[in-house]
Amino acid sequence: MTLSIVHFFIIFLLFPNPFDLKPDSAKMLGHFDIQKDLYLAHFDSKTDVDDLHSVAGVATMLADPRFAKVKYHAVAGAYGIQEGLYVPANDLFEMAFGEHWSDAHQDFEQALTEVTSIAAKTLQSGGSIWIADAGQSDFSAALVRNIGSEMPEIDLKSRVHIVQHSDWNESVTSPEELAFVKAHISYHRIPDGNEEGNGSPGFNTEEDVEWQNYLTDPELISIWQTAIETANKYNGAEGRYNNPTIAKGGLDFSDVAETAWIFGFNELEDVTAFFTEFSN
Repeated sequence: MTLSIVHFFIIFLLFPNPFDLKPDSAKMLGHFDIQKDLYLAHFDSKTDVDDLHSVAGVATMLADPRFAKVKYHAVAGAYGIQEGLYVPANDLFEMAFGEHWSDAHQDFEQALTEVTSIAAKTLQSGGSIWIADAGQSDFSAALVRNIGSEMPEIDLKSRVHIVQHSDWNESVTSPEELAFVKAHISYHRIPDGNEEGNGSPGFNTEEDVEWQNYLTDPELISIWQTAIETANKYNGAEGRYNNPTIAKGGLDFSDVAETAWIFGFNELEDVTAFFTEFSN
C-alpha cells in the first residue's frame, strides 16, 4: 500500500523523530532518571572502616562517563545506635565528592538542613530521591520527616527510595526510625553485598586485587590509595571493629552493592567485575 503525503505528514506530527521510538530509555540509568533524580550516598563510618573503601567505590562509579549528568550528594556520619568510635575521613570525602557532601558527625542539624534543601529542589522539579544507606537509616528518617513536613503534597512512597543490604545495619538503626522509613517511603531490601551469588554483587574479597591495573585516572588512584591507607590506620584501632577482610589486605566495599542496584549494575558478580566495568 502506498502512503500519501498526507499520511507522512500525520506520522511526522505524531513522531517528529520516527527512529527514536523509545525516548525515555536514554535518560534512565537502571532505576535512576539522570535528568531529574537525585542520588544520596549515606555513610555511617562507625565503627567499621569498610565505608572508606565504599566511598572510593562510589567515586569510581561517579567518575564513569555514564554518570556525567547524575546529581548526587554524600553524607558522612549517618550512623545509628551502634557503639564504638567514629572513623574520621574528611580528606577522603573531599577528594571523592568535592563540595557535594555533608558532615553529619560534626553537625547533624547542619547536614540535615543542607541535604533537605538539595532534596527539596529535586522533588520540586519532578524528580525522585534514591538513598543508598551504607549504614543505618537514622539520618535518612530525619530527612524524610523534614521533607514530609516541608512538602506535605509529595507522595513519599513513590518519590523517595532507600536501598539497604545489611541485617546488621538494620539491627543498629533506631527501631522507631527503621519502622518509620519502612512505613512511609519505598524501602528496597536487597541481598547482602558481602557475598557472591546471592543476587547482589559480592564486593568483599580477601584476595589481592590489583585494582591499579584497571584505573588510569590519577584522581581515582589517589582516592583509592587514601581510602586504603586510612582504613588500615583505623581498622581495629582503639576498640573499633576489626574488619577481617581489610586486615588481610583485601577490599571490602560491600555497601556499593546498593549503588550498583540503583544504577542497573546488579549483574556485576564480584570485585574484579566491578573494576573491569568501571576501568578507565
